[in-house]
Amino acid sequence: MGKQNNPDKKVGFGKLVLWNTSAVSVAVATLLMGFVTIFCTDTLGLEPFIVGAVFAASKVLDSVTDLMAGFIIDRTKTKWGKGRPYEVFMLILWVCTWLLFSVPENMSTILKYVWVFFMYILMNAICVTFLNANNVVYMVRAFKTREQQTRVVSYGAFFTMGAGLIFNVAFPIAMAKMATTPAGWSRLIGMIAIPMTAIGILRMLFIKEEYNSEADVDTNKLSLSDVVTLVKTNKGFISITIVKLLQNMAGGIGAGVYYFTWIIGNVGLMGVMAITSVIGLPLAFLMPAVREKMGMKKMSIYGFVIALAGYIMMFFAKDNLIMVVVAGLISSIAVVPFTMLFNMFIVDCADYNEMIGKPRMEATIGSITGLGSKLGGAIGGMIMGLLLSLVHYDGTALMQPDSVIMMIRIGSSVVPAIIFLAMILVMRTYKLDDILKSWRAENAERN
Repeated sequence: MGKQNNPDKKVGFGKLVLWNTSAVSVAVATLLMGFVTIFCTDTLGLEPFIVGAVFAASKVLDSVTDLMAGFIIDRTKTKWGKGRPYEVFMLILWVCTWLLFSVPENMSTILKYVWVFFMYILMNAICVTFLNANNVVYMVRAFKTREQQTRVVSYGAFFTMGAGLIFNVAFPIAMAKMATTPAGWSRLIGMIAIPMTAIGILRMLFIKEEYNSEADVDTNKLSLSDVVTLVKTNKGFISITIVKLLQNMAGGIGAGVYYFTWIIGNVGLMGVMAITSVIGLPLAFLMPAVREKMGMKKMSIYGFVIALAGYIMMFFAKDNLIMVVVAGLISSIAVVPFTMLFNMFIVDCADYNEMIGKPRMEATIGSITGLGSKLGGAIGGMIMGLLLSLVHYDGTALMQPDSVIMMIRIGSSVVPAIIFLAMILVMRTYKLDDILKSWRAENAERN
């Protein structure tokens, strides 16, 4: 008998592309956040430590909205579905992104801090919060089987990585040419915001929620006590939340733009590093098979070890562009397994809840891990601001002293290396791969 194709494992190419339009748009908005600090310090002339503190302070409100968003979505029941209606926040996200980089030049310094704080809150505490919280809820109701969901997450990373590649090549070049004044920043971000808004809403318009989870409960019965129970009983959820926080802390340091500006001497050359990341694109197609053989936990840990080696290499690179590019490539590609399959970790946590007789709560899990991501990014930015403030960094100066150069090197290598070591230790505590294996096998036999 010839080999038969299993339709429950297939995902149509058109649906795959449409599904990932939202992720591509959010990814570009997230990448832009890596340039907010240098926009504030070098263009607006704001104090780096205060800027970092402003972003960190916004997480107080963010923590509240993240919990609320997950709870709201888990209780949602509309004609459009459970997660799909919240895609509308994509429109607000890009308006606020443009406004964040459009601070009026005639504002006082205090009002500039307030403007940045307010727009940052709208973006992260409201828009990104709901878009993070609804993502897995929407996915498990738009795609029928776990095999389809794994392929969507894995193959979808090809699109987000591709979008990131294009952005990372083009944006530093455009930034060097256009973003030399506040007005220039505003025009540049506006040119990005318009097409990204149009792309970002395609998923909402064309992908329906067609399937209900077998463990769906009466959404009106969910209560805050279920959130408390989730935190107390779901240890895998705690592990991935901490790892996600640490990963975004390392990424949120944002030392790369300072490194290329003051050590390499040309911020436009950041695109060279981005071009090399194309090597990681084929990994999107290997993830399902490798995950089946190795498991997500081992894949992630091996990646973190390699990334750690890349950051150690970065410290010794100094102004050697080739060595910097290689170190950056190693560090970025190594985290691909964890990043690509993160939504499947969320599905694992929801499955564990179902296994122990609790509501799945995908949205709550997604929103709290999303809070970890944003909190980590804010802490990372605050760390870089603190490091620069300790050596009296002046973004308007024509040259930087050796103390500033060394601190930029430390922020680009030593600090993230320490963070990745912590990620390895925490990831070792994740046990759901083994716990869920027999439970899923039993479910497969029953079905």
